[in-house]
Amino acid sequence: MATSTKSAGLSDAEKAAARERVKELKAEQKRGADREAGLKDLQAKIAEMEPGDRHIAQQIYDLVTKAAPGLDPKTWYGMPAWVNSSGKLVCWFKPSAKFKDRYCSFGFEQAAALDDGNLWASCYAITRLTPADETMLAEIVKKAAG
Repeated sequence: MATSTKSAGLSDAEKAAARERVKELKAEQKRGADREAGLKDLQAKIAEMEPGDRHIAQQIYDLVTKAAPGLDPKTWYGMPAWVNSSGKLVCWFKPSAKFKDRYCSFGFEQAAALDDGNLWASCYAITRLTPADETMLAEIVKKAAG
């Protein structure tokens, strides 16, 4: 009797994110590095979010914009993100609904200047943000932006 093995593969949400990334790359290739277009895309993604995620995403948007005005807004796999002047991804926000997580995530990529000895955080789980949390994250964003 033959048995079949099911491959885990990508989830539907992961496939959708990959399709969004392909669209983003095509749009960026067509229009070039356009800060206003990136901002428009980012704000549209925030507007589409569920209310709880949208509130946190807006807080993150406000703190990144204030703490690191030199970072350019864009989307990355359909999520709000910010890049440096070289176009390198610095930080991103993942809403909890994106992959049905119980918390939102705010993370940093290789271009973030966060190195601190042998160990440092590169992603934060968020269920809500207090003013103290915002202040702490703003300091990290400033450092990450270099």
